[in-house]
Amino acid sequence: MTRLYAEVIGDPIAQSKSPAIHGFWLEKLGLEADYRANHITAGQLEDYLESRRADPAWCGCNVTMPHKQAVLRHLASTGEPARRIGAVNTICPTSDHTLTGYNTDAGGFLEPLRGVLAEQHYFRMARIMGTGGAARAIVSALAREDFTLVLAGRDPAKARVLLDELAPGGEHHAIALAHFSERTDFAFDDREGCLDLVVNASPLGMRGQPPLAFDWSHAPPGSIVYDIVTDPLETPFLVAAREAGFRTIDGLAMLIGQAALAFEMFFGQPAPREHDAALRAMLGQ
Repeated sequence: MTRLYAEVIGDPIAQSKSPAIHGFWLEKLGLEADYRANHITAGQLEDYLESRRADPAWCGCNVTMPHKQAVLRHLASTGEPARRIGAVNTICPTSDHTLTGYNTDAGGFLEPLRGVLAEQHYFRMARIMGTGGAARAIVSALAREDFTLVLAGRDPAKARVLLDELAPGGEHHAIALAHFSERTDFAFDDREGCLDLVVNASPLGMRGQPPLAFDWSHAPPGSIVYDIVTDPLETPFLVAAREAGFRTIDGLAMLIGQAALAFEMFFGQPAPREHDAALRAMLGQ
């Protein structure tokens, strides 16, 4: 019997933790399958997908930067919320050898917030840094959870276009990323009954990248600080947030959450989430 396999593609790809996550779950379930990392450049993308399309052993692939939007033109169809977001991070083959794109980033991002999102709030606001592919999923997901969004990017015009596309009709704000690096004297009102998020959806703070400059005077009392960077897991942004007294969520929460959704698409079984603590310990080594 041919051994099934799935992959993650990107450029670069060596930093991806997806093979370790999926490999851990495959071992726990005793499945005869593999999950691999494959370095695919923009020029190789079309040939790669064409070569995999009719491979009966190929269960699909995850897509990481910089291909999340570029793959769209090579797909026969997209499911929700990928169609709404305009970015794909998971591709699965169909029985007639066509390819369908999905987005599990939105669901993965929201997973560690489900408990607090189930509560009633009279106001929800998220301050989001970044305007790339991951930010698209986060903006779309939070808009549908009734957040007012403040989206910061190096180019505020790009942030404005993204908000108008993904969160039309809301009273959302696009600003320059540098705005959050400078101290503010704004006096926050009583935040009881509010839900405030501060989200780093950019590569800033990633190994090899400069840190995210953020002055904590911009974070309302009681904010939840969420950084999607996974290398390093303990970013200066999260360390500073905890020192300032804020609750934090690290990048593994989103990474594991989105991977679990893709795993079931690829291999037809739910990921064994009862082993999350062991998985996090392994990934944090």
